[in-house]
Amino acid sequence: MNISTAAVRAYIAKRQEAKAENGTINRELAALKRMFSLALQAEKLLRRPYIPHLAEDNVRTGFFGEVEFLALQEALPTYLKPVALFAYTFGWRKGEILGLTWDRVALAAGTVRLDPGTTKNREGRTVILTPDLRVVLLEQWKQACLLVKKRNPEATARDIAEAVPCVFHRNGKPIKDFRTAWKTACKTAGLIGRIPHDFRRTAVRNMTRAGVPERVAMKITGHKTRSVFDRYDIVSEADLRQAAERLSAPSGAGTVAGTVTANAEAGGAKGSSNPSE
Repeated sequence: MNISTAAVRAYIAKRQEAKAENGTINRELAALKRMFSLALQAEKLLRRPYIPHLAEDNVRTGFFGEVEFLALQEALPTYLKPVALFAYTFGWRKGEILGLTWDRVALAAGTVRLDPGTTKNREGRTVILTPDLRVVLLEQWKQACLLVKKRNPEATARDIAEAVPCVFHRNGKPIKDFRTAWKTACKTAGLIGRIPHDFRRTAVRNMTRAGVPERVAMKITGHKTRSVFDRYDIVSEADLRQAAERLSAPSGAGTVAGTVTANAEAGGAKGSSNPSE
């Protein structure tokens, strides 16, 4: 009852004096907003104060160009190459990729799914494998088969999936952390400072540039709101091309250059020697 807008503003000022970023402060205020919402729902309060939202400069700039990705892929150890390709293609979170198990993969159908409740946004999703990724996952399965059948030549597919449950593995063992290998590869490829999350941004941008609708790209990557396109500063190349076509249209805005050219040609046809006419 005693928390007023003035008190919230005083809190913001105090946090800014402590050099907290606007984004950090906004996350803290979001918790406060949620507390008030729950209190209102439970009829513990009849009103809540206005809680300001600070401007954030949170445009993300980490992307992998095609050449950069190929350089990184070359530098990565063998067991991480498939992980990188999957992340580059679909933009899944690191934990979603490393935790992917064979019971969610249908190689014959060429699909991979995540069950509801196993993702950050709690929603399930399914993707259709590209030809390259289908080959990669088939190779991962063959490696798992070889590892298991060395110990048990009579092992069935179920036995193999239980013995090596993770699609992406290192000699049959789950990949838990690869920070050292990642940093070494980035240094070798001249990409110091890059992080695995850059794959997520890159996948969204690549899909958008390829003409994949935003809602479909979001379904594939698991983004819940389209604000991702604002945070990543992503604009569809098709939209940019369409804008350029409209600007070069014979009528409407953007025809200044065409008008000047037409006038100049008309003046020349009349034999005028004055460029200003």
